[in-house]
Amino acid sequence: MIKSMTGFGNAGFEDDSLIIQVEVRTLNSKFLDLSIRSPRQFNDKELEIRNLVLSILDRGKVSVSIDFQTKGSVEMPIDVNEELFTLFYAKYKNLAKSVDADNTGIFKLALQSQNVITQVSREDRDNEVDWAAIKAVMADALIKCDRFRQDEGNSLETKLQENIGNISSGLAYIQANEGNRKLRIKQKIRNHFNEWLDESSFDANRFEQELIYYFEKLDITEELVRLKTHLDYFTKCLNEETSQGKKLGFIGQEIGREINTIGSKANDAEMQKHVILMKDELEKIKEQSLNVI
Repeated sequence: MIKSMTGFGNAGFEDDSLIIQVEVRTLNSKFLDLSIRSPRQFNDKELEIRNLVLSILDRGKVSVSIDFQTKGSVEMPIDVNEELFTLFYAKYKNLAKSVDADNTGIFKLALQSQNVITQVSREDRDNEVDWAAIKAVMADALIKCDRFRQDEGNSLETKLQENIGNISSGLAYIQANEGNRKLRIKQKIRNHFNEWLDESSFDANRFEQELIYYFEKLDITEELVRLKTHLDYFTKCLNEETSQGKKLGFIGQEIGREINTIGSKANDAEMQKHVILMKDELEKIKEQSLNVI
């Protein structure tokens, strides 16, 4: 079972006193790259959020957005002493009348007078209680995101199995035609040297040694065995319970080395066609493996 690093999950909670919405989005990354958007009163919870994300999502570029709102009546952060305001207003109005002045601005002046308006400190909500509710919603969103990753991983696994199957088909063709390839190479050498051998004196023993050396250079038996081993191991990792994205990437590199070596040694046009197809399938595997956890 493999998981994709692309995921999305959201969850919410609402009661008589608060509304909570959490959204989680993930993309591929070699490590955990966490971005958090949360209310200011919960800025000190970043480490706790990171640990929770790690416990569920493991790695990737993760964006967590927390929206928190409280319900209930809105309380003013100030208190107005209405009796004192009335006294100031009346006093200023009488003073203006005594000097025959305009009443404009007396209201503002009275309102700004000393002790008419005072700041009121309201009792804060219990942040720990609110945080416990947020954490539960966030865990739900992360679990949904993880399920999304599992579903995406199933699609990825199907594609990777298909790619590995195509490489295996190419390998099977090469193995089945390896004998014919050697015969074609031997015939090519014989045709190239036949006329020259008839016309010149030639050391047959030396020629045989050179021919053996030449065939050793073109022999791909070990590469075919190793490639088959790597393909089997790749398939085994796909079927493991935990996702093995990094391991699949390393195995893909080894598969690439063997395919490249086979291609360089093949010296056969028909076999090269299958090597090219195998390389194309491997590129798809490398691209898709980057998105596997």
